Amino acid sequence: MSFRTAELFCAVAGYRSFSRAAEVHGISQSSVSQAVAHLERDLGVQLIDRRTRPLTLTAAGQAYFDGCRDLLDRFRELNESIQSLTTKVSGRLRVAAIYSIGLQQMDGFIHDFSEQHPEVDLRVEYLHPEEVYDRVGTDTADLGIVSFPKDSGDFAAIPWHEQPFVLVVPPGHRLAGQGAGNYSPVPLSELAGEDFVHFTPELRVRRKLDQWLKEKRVTPRVIHEFDNVEQIRRAVEDSVGVALLPAPAVERSVETGTLVRLELADVEWTRPLGIIHKRHRALSNAANRFVEMLHDDPHWSHLRETETAEKRLAH
Repeated sequence: MSFRTAELFCAVAGYRSFSRAAEVHGISQSSVSQAVAHLERDLGVQLIDRRTRPLTLTAAGQAYFDGCRDLLDRFRELNESIQSLTTKVSGRLRVAAIYSIGLQQMDGFIHDFSEQHPEVDLRVEYLHPEEVYDRVGTDTADLGIVSFPKDSGDFAAIPWHEQPFVLVVPPGHRLAGQGAGNYSPVPLSELAGEDFVHFTPELRVRRKLDQWLKEKRVTPRVIHEFDNVEQIRRAVEDSVGVALLPAPAVERSVETGTLVRLELADVEWTRPLGIIHKRHRALSNAANRFVEMLHDDPHWSHLRETETAEKRLAH
């Protein structure tokens, strides 16, 4: 078995997809399929059950995946330890991020990073939160960007920044007049019985918001649930209900007038964003530079300054 074949097999096993593994490695799907088929013939055992979607590993496949992943981890750690002795920033960097990070801002940042570090093969994939943890956990991503990051078990978290939750309503809503630069905070009690668009129950952000609302004895009427910020934002724009969302996620809608953003009068709830990685795996030079640039990114600094100014005006 060649090192390349081990990488391709681990990619298929991690992504549970031949096509996704091919895309990540920049080769054809048939090349990946052939490599895995040759490996199975050499070993004399089936590693992947191709009848299921997504693909599943056989018992032998899982054992082989665990072993190959350990070998690849040690090889990467060796490379990274040697690279750490120099200032060279190169190699491959895979990042998995939740959708609501902000595609436009992140795309601009990726462009800047790639210009500064052209020898780094950087790929960013946008996923649901549990998939981000899965990518990092199975070593198909070096870094993950999530909200309410876990810092336990196999995962270590690097704090990034806090995004304040704001109440968003459609322009015709009864509370809309209190937004649009008026800076009149809305009491949380106004949400009681209000038609509410919420996150789905399995998400950590949903559980946190429910906990906070319960503590304040406020019960909105949940009429729709979605698993991402984008769908919630669109539902509010369509006057389905109101929602609590991170302020940066609704920036553009507020600017174009399709949503009205309202500050909350009696709470300061925030969504912490963090960067996760495998706890016992040292970050490469490329990963360290990526983390540093995230913290130095002027877009987020501008948001923090704007939010602080708005809070001063609100009070």
